[in-house]
Amino acid sequence: MSSPAIIALTSAALETARAIADVVPGAKTHGLAKRVTGADVAFENAADHLMGLFETGTPIIGVCAAGILVRTLAPCLNDKMVEPPVIAVSEDGAHIIPLLGGHHGANDMASHIAEALGGTAAVTTAGDGRLGFALDAPPAGWQIADRRSAKDVTAALLAGEAVRLANDHPGVDTSWFTEQVSFADAGDRSVHLTAQVAAPEQSVTLHPAVLALGVGCERGTDPTELIALVVQTLADKNLAPESIACIVSLDLKSDEPAVHALAKHLNVPARFFDAAELEAEADHLANPSDTVFAEVGCHGVSEGAALAAAGSAKNLIVPKTKSKRATCAVALSEDLINPATVGRMRGRLAIVGIGPGGPTMRTPEADAAVAAASDVIGYSLYIDLLGPAAARKTRHDFDLGEEEARVRAALYLAAEGRNVALVCSGDAGIYAMASPAFELIERERSAKPEWARLDITVVPGVSALQTAAARAGAPLGHDFCAISLSDLLTPWEIIQNRVRSAAQGDFVVAFYNPVSKRRVTQLAEARDILLEHRPGDAPVMLARKLGRAGESLTVTTLAELDPANVDMLTVVLVGSSASRRIDHGGGAWVYTPRGYAAKLSDHQGDKS
Repeated sequence: MSSPAIIALTSAALETARAIADVVPGAKTHGLAKRVTGADVAFENAADHLMGLFETGTPIIGVCAAGILVRTLAPCLNDKMVEPPVIAVSEDGAHIIPLLGGHHGANDMASHIAEALGGTAAVTTAGDGRLGFALDAPPAGWQIADRRSAKDVTAALLAGEAVRLANDHPGVDTSWFTEQVSFADAGDRSVHLTAQVAAPEQSVTLHPAVLALGVGCERGTDPTELIALVVQTLADKNLAPESIACIVSLDLKSDEPAVHALAKHLNVPARFFDAAELEAEADHLANPSDTVFAEVGCHGVSEGAALAAAGSAKNLIVPKTKSKRATCAVALSEDLINPATVGRMRGRLAIVGIGPGGPTMRTPEADAAVAAASDVIGYSLYIDLLGPAAARKTRHDFDLGEEEARVRAALYLAAEGRNVALVCSGDAGIYAMASPAFELIERERSAKPEWARLDITVVPGVSALQTAAARAGAPLGHDFCAISLSDLLTPWEIIQNRVRSAAQGDFVVAFYNPVSKRRVTQLAEARDILLEHRPGDAPVMLARKLGRAGESLTVTTLAELDPANVDMLTVVLVGSSASRRIDHGGGAWVYTPRGYAAKLSDHQGDKS
């Protein structure tokens, strides 16, 4: 499900919208541009925006009159089985009304918001209101075989008619619904709780998450082979895929594409154990293997993982089943299996470029990566720039200059199975943290092989050179390069050669790290090298504190460039010999032509 959108049509509604965003994970405030300032997302036309959100399956929480949502979304209504939650909230937060998608999360979300705001959730669906539960929207750990089948049984329960209960798993807690009603010993309708595939004669079948599916495979196994093995095995044993709580395996397989493809196919999480944890199940294995022990340190992967996940019951209902390159096994738990308490998830590390500053210049992908993270690591200033996005995250603050320590901490945390966001300003791959992360993984691969098994993504951000260029006009309109003037990691002689090559090639140059308290001469030397190859009136742009309070842009010339006007918060762009300055009432624009004028002239000449 997409992250919820909290709609504010007035400035008064925005305050309540922000309070809701604080308690609904991943939610963003959306404000009507002409009336609301400061929302995460601005929109111009309320009707178009609401219908667009609804049609893409985005949950909508409208801090507005319920009638606005009803009238706007009425033309979009089609199939209640797939509609997203739609909730109306009064501006004072006192009344929360789930309008649509009650059994797709709207009722639960409304109740959660009401509890947080001290308001009242007006849940109107009959099952929730009178029975206290909804068969077609069971809690976590349960799935219904056919949601449409719940309507008839719910109506019978509401009418006081006889409904039977058949429970194949008496150890599973069913109090969420059995404490609310009395079931009969006989009746034409029934509710069946089972891990087996639904029988046709049952009215409603609920599948509890009591199965642990252990898998193993050779490195590089085709995902279709593993999926086919599991599908056939479940079918042969008449086991319902809906009762599988999680896919489990050895941690050496945590980066195996086939395992994750299977988890995606079954829509369940994948969890992993180390060899010692699986070897603890050796006495309960049906097919222990000395060969497997010699290779990975435990006598069974699929069986051992399934047993470890299922807990104390040690009920291996499907021993190891093989295909050419894969194995699977199934264990049955006496109670629901909570995947969050099983093994470890594959650690995730997102190296996130958050742009130059404020939230308006962060990409949606960056926002999503931070929202999904359990831990945020970075230079303290960068984490502070995230503002509310970093709230309720475990912060790991580092000082400037502790780049390798930041990366190392991020890798260690991710290897523990956490979801980590390592944040840096600008773009993660431009003079930022992505490169040192991969360098550290390669350098220490023999000592820390688990780092190479992490799920690592690099999330691009708006770079300082892009922002500076946009503020100035279009100075990067033709060939350009970026050079860091910091000689902490690169000898100054090499930097000089790069500046000289850029000058000879007549590239527009973006200088990062132009000066510091220790380095005060490098920018002047770079300027003098450039002056040997391009005119003194080449435009120079000094962009400072981009995207933050106190942002400034100064346009000068190469000859007049004074390093005293530059600090570490400044990006310096130096135009090529072709770059042009256009003065206007508010300052100056700078652009670098690509030669379209000459092309147009040649074209006109051909016509004459």
